[in-house]
Amino acid sequence: MPQNRFLRGLITVVLVIGLSWVAITLWPRSQGIEGDNPFMAKNDRPNIIAHAGGNWEFPDNTLEAMYNAYSVDDTVILEMDVALTADGVVVLTHDTTFDRKTTLINAPVHETYYSDLIADEIDFGYENPIDGPNGFNVTGEHIRYTNYAGEEVTPLDVTYPEGVEARHDEKFLTTTLEEIITAFPESYMIVELKQSGEQGALLLDAVIELFDELDSEYNVYERITIASFRRDMYDRYVTLKETTHPQLLFSPQEDKITVFYALHLLRITTFFNEEISSFQVPMGQGNINLATSNFINQANKHNIAIHYWTINDEDDMRKLIEIGADGILTDRPTLLKSVMDDMLD
Repeated sequence: MPQNRFLRGLITVVLVIGLSWVAITLWPRSQGIEGDNPFMAKNDRPNIIAHAGGNWEFPDNTLEAMYNAYSVDDTVILEMDVALTADGVVVLTHDTTFDRKTTLINAPVHETYYSDLIADEIDFGYENPIDGPNGFNVTGEHIRYTNYAGEEVTPLDVTYPEGVEARHDEKFLTTTLEEIITAFPESYMIVELKQSGEQGALLLDAVIELFDELDSEYNVYERITIASFRRDMYDRYVTLKETTHPQLLFSPQEDKITVFYALHLLRITTFFNEEISSFQVPMGQGNINLATSNFINQANKHNIAIHYWTINDEDDMRKLIEIGADGILTDRPTLLKSVMDDMLD
């Protein structure tokens, strides 16, 4: 008899656990954002996301790079990095100094005036060696940018829309976030804020002020998502969404993605309730494989798009297209467009 009671008890426990797990897996997922997510794949085609405008085709984070990407595919998502200058202008730059991309030396963005960059016609057509991703030029040698084929390019090599002319015949001038928003009034965008801490707070304030100013005419909050790899910046995004800007779209830094991935492995993503629009992730890290259709599908159930970075290899592009990626960040938008047309048309 004791054995029968134990067996019945064990069966009951197993049934309760099983039913609980079923209930959890069937429970409605919270939605990252309400309504249609514009950063999802469209008609089973991943979004072409031009990383910094297409870093291997034209100098990154320039207006010219963005126009080039737009000429490749007018539905391209434009990805860019921004920081705040000393005179309060949000400009495009991957680094928090200007040393790698210009002839300026020891020039932190927050200590440099946008007005001087314009007055002096500073050229962002360089690829100088620096000490780390946000360091300073360490050789003093200024090296002109060359594309993936090893060729130097000028603004005149860009295919512009009708009625648009090159800003300069030879130089890639400073580009502001406002210029990008107004030049591409219907394009979707991913804007990564590069500064953090005190400077990051000032930058975010300036970005939101700009968004508020332009939103009525350019529908900014419907087509731009902001991002940062810094936790303090993500926390500020969440606070804004919960208080003054419920329409704000943003993607998280690494730890939120890690949480979702762990829940995905346990098949209990029901417990994930962050209000985000997309994950930007690599295909894998160490022994972790993020490039799976199941990972994408689980995120999509939460109305969260999965974008993979930074993909410049044709085989990797083909794999991500096959598994249903929502977007592919690439330095070579022309190559990705060719691969997609070959596979899907």
